This record gives sequence, C-alpha cells and structure tokens, in this order.
Amino acid sequence: MTRFPVRRLLALALASTLASTYGLPALAQTVEPFTVRDIRIDGLQRIAAGTVFTYLPVERGEVMNQVEAGDTIRALYRTGFFEDVRLERQGDILVVTVVERPAINKLTVNGNKDIKSDDLLKGLQDIGLAEGETFDRLSLDRVTQELNRQYNNRGKYNVQITPSVSQLDRNRVDVTIDIKEGKAAKIRHVNLIGSENFQNEDILDTWESRASTWMSWYRRDDQYSKEKLSGDMEKLNSWYLDRGYIDFNIDSTQVSISPDKRDMYLTASITEGEIYTISEIKVTGDTILPQEQVERMVIPKPGNTFSRALLEITSDGITNTLSNIGYAFARVNPVPTPNREDRTVAINLQVLPGPRVNVRRILFKGNTRTSDEVLRREMRQFENSWYSQAAIDRSKIRLQRLGYFETVEVETPAVPGTGDQVDVVYNVKETTSGSFVFGLGYSQLAGMTTSIQLSQNNFLGGGNRVSVEAQRSDYLQRYAFSYINPFFTDEGMSLGYNLWWRELDYSDFNTAQYNSTNAAAQAVLGLPITENSTISLLFGIDSNQIQTYSGYTPAAIVDYVHAIGRRTFHAWRSELGWARDTRNDFFMPTRGTYQRVGLETTLPGSTVEYYKLNYEVSRYWRLSPAFVLRTGLDLGYGDSYGNDIVRDICWTMPTQENPTPGASNPCLTTSPDYTRTVTATGLPFFENFYAGGTRSVRGFRDNTLGPRSEALGGYRGQPLGGSLKTVGQIEMVFPKLFDSKAARVSAFVDFGNVYSGTDDFDAGELRASAGVALLWRAPVGPISISYAYPFKKKEGDEIERLQFTFGGGF
Repeated sequence: MTRFPVRRLLALALASTLASTYGLPALAQTVEPFTVRDIRIDGLQRIAAGTVFTYLPVERGEVMNQVEAGDTIRALYRTGFFEDVRLERQGDILVVTVVERPAINKLTVNGNKDIKSDDLLKGLQDIGLAEGETFDRLSLDRVTQELNRQYNNRGKYNVQITPSVSQLDRNRVDVTIDIKEGKAAKIRHVNLIGSENFQNEDILDTWESRASTWMSWYRRDDQYSKEKLSGDMEKLNSWYLDRGYIDFNIDSTQVSISPDKRDMYLTASITEGEIYTISEIKVTGDTILPQEQVERMVIPKPGNTFSRALLEITSDGITNTLSNIGYAFARVNPVPTPNREDRTVAINLQVLPGPRVNVRRILFKGNTRTSDEVLRREMRQFENSWYSQAAIDRSKIRLQRLGYFETVEVETPAVPGTGDQVDVVYNVKETTSGSFVFGLGYSQLAGMTTSIQLSQNNFLGGGNRVSVEAQRSDYLQRYAFSYINPFFTDEGMSLGYNLWWRELDYSDFNTAQYNSTNAAAQAVLGLPITENSTISLLFGIDSNQIQTYSGYTPAAIVDYVHAIGRRTFHAWRSELGWARDTRNDFFMPTRGTYQRVGLETTLPGSTVEYYKLNYEVSRYWRLSPAFVLRTGLDLGYGDSYGNDIVRDICWTMPTQENPTPGASNPCLTTSPDYTRTVTATGLPFFENFYAGGTRSVRGFRDNTLGPRSEALGGYRGQPLGGSLKTVGQIEMVFPKLFDSKAARVSAFVDFGNVYSGTDDFDAGELRASAGVALLWRAPVGPISISYAYPFKKKEGDEIERLQFTFGGGF
C-alpha cells in the first residue's frame, strides 16, 4: 500500500470540503504543481478583470499547487462577487473561470404596515440587499429570519415572509419580499403571583402590557412585545422599591401563547419582602456648592419609608444644579446600606462632579432652508462659555416654538482629545412654515371669484414673517400686505407693518347687511421683557366707510350712522399688549401656558372714541403619553369712553320733486313729517365681537350667536354681535393616533356666546357643543375639519355640524 504524505492527505481533504461546499468539479481539486506563466479570467460580465487580480493570492512566475489552488478559490468566494469559481490549466496558463452573482435590478417590499418601508429598505441596504448590489441568497435568508423576529417582538406570530427572486437578462434579478403581517396576538390576562399587600389592578395600572379592554384600540397596550415586557418588569421593581420593599425580587416571568397564536397570557411570580425605613442619609464627595445648600436638596429624611423614586429625584436635582454651572458629567451615586435585623437602611449620596465643561461650538444640522443665524439667535447656551443644561434645554424649546421644525433633537458629543469640552449639536427636521392658497370659481351669488394668498413665517429662511393677499369677487375685494421682523435689533425687538384695503359685503359673512370699505396702515413694535414674556405696541391710522341699505340694514346700525352724522369713520388707533408663552412646542404642545392681554383704543380726535379689551389663555396638561388636555378661555369687552352722541333726525314724505326722500341729518327741513332722536353710544357696531364657527363655538354657523336685530318682513333678525364675548374650550388631544407631528386629532367641548353688554350677561344663554376635530399641517397650509353636536342650543340657532377651513392658522 502506497503511503501519501501528510500534506497530500490534507490537500485532498480540503479538496473534498471545497467540492461539497461549492460544488467544484474534479478538475479544480487535483492540481499538479506548475509555474504560472500567465493568468486568464473567463466569465466576467460586470466586474473588471483588474478587480479580480487584486484578490488573487497567486501571481505570474509563482508555483501553483494544491494549497495555492484552495487559497485562490477561497479568496475569490470571500469577495461575494461569484457563485461559482473553477481553476483550470492550459499549458502554463492558469485559467480562472467564474460565474458572477446576479445584480439586484429592483427590490420590492409589499404588505408591510408596522415597519415603515423607508426603515425597512434602509435595514436591507445595511446588509447589502439593495438595488444595484450583488445578490446573495444567504443575505435574503437572514432578512427573512430578522423580519420574523421583529414581527414576533410586536406580537405578530402569524406573520408570513415570502421572498421571491425573478431572473432577468444580463445576469440581473428582481427581488420581491411579500409580507402578510396578520393580526397581533392580544394579551388576554396578566397575572401576578405573590402580591399580598397591593391589588394587582393598582400595580398593573402603569404597565404598557395590559389585558385587552375597549380602549386598547387606541392605547395599543394589549399588544405583546418583548421590549414592553422588559420595561414593565422594571416598573414592577420600581413599584415596590418606591414603597420601601428593598428585598423585593421577581422570581420568574412566563409568556404563554394559545395554539392559534392569537391570545397571550403573562405571568410574573414575585417575593415582596419587608418594608424598610431610612435610618440615616448623608451627602459625601466633592459637592462644589456649599454642603448645606446641597443637603437642602435632599428630599428623603431619616425615619421616612425608603423610596427609590425620591432618591432619584434628589440625585437628579443635585446633578441638574451642577450641570447648570458647567459640570456636565456630574453624577450622584446613592449607596444604600441595609440592616435586615431592624429593617432600616442608611444612605450615602456620593457626589462625583467630574471636570467643569466648556462648550466649544454650537452646530445645527438639517436646516436646509433656515439660516444658521435664525437658529443661533434663539440660543441661551453660548459658545466658549460654561456648559448649562438648563440653557441647552431652553434653547431647544425656543427652537420648537418657532414653528419652523417638525422635530428638534440635541446632542452634546465630547470634543476628541479633551475631557473638559463638548460641542452642542441641534438636529432639526424642517417643516412647512407657510401657506399658499389660490382659488378660481363662479357662482350665481358671488359671480367670478379669484383669490391668491401667500403667507410665510420664515421668509427666505431669514425668520421674517411676510403675508400677501389679493381676493376679488362680487361681494369682497381685499388687498393686504404684512411684514414682521422678529429680530429688528440684536436684543430681540421686533418691528412690523400692516397695510390693507378691503371692500366687503357683511351679509355674506352671516352678519348684519351693510357694506364696509376699509383702509389701514399700522406699525407694530414688540419688546421682550423676560425669557417668556413680551409687550407689544401698535399704532396706526385707518378709515372705514359704511354703506347701509334701506329696509335691509338693521335699524340699530342705521341709527348709529345717522347719530354720527357721517358714513366714513376715521381713527387714530393704538394697542398695548402683553403676552406670556411657556409652551414647549409650536404646533403640538404637551405642557405650558399661553396667555395674552390686549388693550386697543382709538385716540382723541377719532370719529368715534372707544376701547376694546381682550384676554385669551390656553393651558396644556400632559395627562399621559396618550392624552394631552387643553383648556382655553377667550374674553373680550369694549365700550366708548367719550360722551354719547345724540342727534335729531327728520323724515319727510315722498314728493314729486323728491321721490326718494330719507333722513336728513342734521334736521334742516322747516316742516318735517316727523322727527326722531338717535344716539350713538357704546362700542361701534363694526367693532362688535362675534361667536360661533370653527374658531370659537364649533357646531354653530360662523358669527351667528348673540344678539340679533328685529325680524323684518317675515325674515329672522340679523346677527349684530356684541360688546362682551365669552368663549371657552376643553379639548382632549390624542397625540398617538398619528406618528407625525403634522397632524393631530382631538375631542372637544366648546361653549360661549356674545352679549350686548355686561348687564346683559346670562350664563343660561351660553351655547355649548361637543365633537371631534382633525388639524393637519398640509404642505400648502393648515387644514381644519371638525364635526360637532350642539347639546346646549335654543330654537332659532343656526346649526352647522361639519365645518372645514383651509389655509388659515390653527
């Protein structure tokens, strides 16, 4: 029997392995040693020969043997470019024959809902499965396994992932991944074994994993996921540690699923232990601040029941205080020392301040339209100054309140090579900050109607607010321009201008029938007085020409015009306002308050001397991640401050010489048919407040609530408005119904009315409605849709349950 050398045996074993792994022909496994004089590559289609040569471990002039052949085959397979590699010899020429793996021509994913397509395709690209890349079936198998795992973590155990590959010409393939997500398995029961001192319902109330209820369609708390259960176990641990149970332990957790994979049952077995009280609590370490000041921040006291939550609040308070004076990496480590004999625990709060940190740079990312200067002027953290967490957080809120960005995130990476410097990076995602409305139509009532309106709160990315409007129809002509520079000075003083001209038939706006022609020019100045408060001053001049219609315009309006003795009202107007805004976001606030007080008055020398006082307030309460409560109130009152104007007007009967007689003011006729005294008092009718509609009490037609004129000719009276307005809202916002911050859904209760004056106020006359609303920040402007049911109304109220607005502000 002939004995083979050991090296020869190993080579044959390797050849056998390669043959079984790669399906290589026998010619590739039995290579007699020879000197390679040349190398030829056959079978290439897309890959250049030079690329293959860079991976070959053998070169011209070297000896090719069995070991070198194995190394060559392995090296080429490791590139991932080929699905078959063969080595042949033609004389002293080494022939490498390859079969390229196909390129992915098109990658399609169908049926995915829980996982967004963009996120899914990005994940596929990370593992090399993307259009234009080389196709690897092993990668496709890994994708299938990973998708199954992710859907299982979302509670969908019936998911079916079906990949398919279609061969195309020129060595290309189309890859399709069909997903049938199925329905998520619902949690039917959650059981705690060992909870003796508390009701299971109280403990489970804070869990994200809960048994299915009628509210689960919104909260989605009946869908199992491994991550949610891990978080709930931490909440369970915190529940007992916050109540003094230091020896609490979770003995086991069990997740069971029904045979049809539709129902799930969660069980946790626990040991509660005993309650511990605090015997001693002290602060040690380098406190930076005076020891007494830091000790005053400690909430738990000796004799109190141990609470991890209070310790965390104390630690956070100390670290936040230190981070606001530059110690960005400060830590407080609570070290408990339990005494199990007397059920007490001594606590040592170790303060580790770390180095004092300086902010090197402040950077902005994602602001493709908005200039850096607009963002930088909102900063309360400055470069080359000590780090302050409060200033960084405040800067983030100010950016959110601009209304230019959908999201704002902040990072504080350390500067490489230093231990006491960081950069502050704000990552923003821009959104629409304006609206464009264009309309063209025709109706028998209004005739041809054209309108164009452009408003931009971030004009050319410079942060200035510009609005231009032109509208024309048979009942309305309006041309307006406004401009505001919120940072006219570096200190934050704003300056703006308003110009408009308008001719309007009010009868088409659900108000009294008269025409008004307005023109105004105004200047607005704003000045910040605190971080959250500003005062504003408006000064302008305007004119308002009124045209009434005999037999149609209410007598109260006609008498007011006659008492004044002219139809054109001129006014020097001023307004002083104060506003405070602590909301944490412009479009979707979850906490904070906005309130504004404004006093508008015409100056002496105006045709009519009057004032208007407005107060509005909105408060946001975050009840839970799924619910935000908003309460709002809008009050307004106005009156004249000059003397009442009293005049006698004379009326004559028609004659042949004067076939269309009317009131003569003043009374110059020597023998009038009758004389009547009229008075102009109170707030002018064209400045009255109105209620009803999408921006006050929804469910009632715009401007139809409040006082009305006397009925004429069988027709009901016309809305007159009033000098006293009371409107309020209670609204529950559901932020989880949409993942995008560009839309929100809410349920609301509106109430309010307007009155002729304070003496006429009657709470029994308030109207109220309840309903749901959708607010969507569309690319061309905000859209509001509401459906309301008036549950407190009276006969004669004009009801409009479905209401829609487009292009206005929210």
